[in-house]
Amino acid sequence: MRIISGSAAGCLLNVPKGFDVRPTPDLVKQAVFNSLGERVAGARVLELFAGTGALSLECLSRGAVQAVCVERSNRHAEFIRQNLEAARLDPATLQIRAQDVFTALLQLTAAGATFDLVFADPPYGEKNLGRRSTSLAQKLLDDPHLPAVLTVDGLFLLGHTKRDTLSIPAVWQERKLLKHGDSIFRIFRKPQKEIVGGLDSLQAQPPYATD
Repeated sequence: MRIISGSAAGCLLNVPKGFDVRPTPDLVKQAVFNSLGERVAGARVLELFAGTGALSLECLSRGAVQAVCVERSNRHAEFIRQNLEAARLDPATLQIRAQDVFTALLQLTAAGATFDLVFADPPYGEKNLGRRSTSLAQKLLDDPHLPAVLTVDGLFLLGHTKRDTLSIPAVWQERKLLKHGDSIFRIFRKPQKEIVGGLDSLQAQPPYATD
């Protein structure tokens, strides 16, 4: 796994051994960032279930001004620190919070923190045909604090498995869906009457891949 583009392009990232972390594949990551285009430069980024921090580091490499990684495991948080050092990115631009994601969202909301891009690629849920999903992806969509940390024209990018059928609350409007194998990445924004700052500057591309 590597950083694809920007000042740290080509940097290989360390990944914990075992199945505790499921890094976002490079092909999926490439499709996501192709869709975002120039929106990453100058952005404030929040990455939930950060794992190795690959998405935040990719953003910083591409010109994001600040990133916050939320990762409950102290062991995995240490991998994020190592990857930041390997990428030779400014340590002042990355904050690592070793805590539960939903606790972090509550605290960030209380502090009035807002972000232009929020990424989450949590552990996959089970197949839920005929019943409402109980996955972490669904819990994020349902969380009342998540919309509050997103700027008016911000984007929420959520990864999940195709077997996990999600229910989309009215607080979210789906902007785009990207598919690759068993992986799906969805791009959401908050519904609004007037688009501020050119949300439709998302690159007009078809889904990356379909089965």
